[in-house]
Amino acid sequence: MYALEVRDHIMIAHSLPGEAFGPAQQMHGATFVVDAAFYAAELGPNDIVLDIGLATDGLKRILADLNYKNLDTLDAFRSRRSTTEVLCKHIFDRLAEDIAAGRLGEDAKSVSRVRVLLNESHVARAWYEADL
Repeated sequence: MYALEVRDHIMIAHSLPGEAFGPAQQMHGATFVVDAAFYAAELGPNDIVLDIGLATDGLKRILADLNYKNLDTLDAFRSRRSTTEVLCKHIFDRLAEDIAAGRLGEDAKSVSRVRVLLNESHVARAWYEADL
């Protein structure tokens, strides 16, 4: 299995209602380092998993909708808490849409699996990974 991974980051504000979240129930900020990994059993027509520039630009475009935002005010998180895990799936879904729509290039048609990993700190991270 071949893989290509790109990285960016976001700074967000949010609250996580519910006793399970302790002090994080209150409004707080978080900075996430975001890694997006793309997997392909075979390389695309240009002998790559996908174009690094297109992958980087695609991730940056998706994250721009979240960066420096209060996630509590965004429609995407009105019915769910914006936990690290939920954010991973949200970003995964947008990347999958970009691949299906061809926005990540011809080579990306060979991508069969994507993993989105959010590093919440140097000691905690979460990810969502699935086949396309």
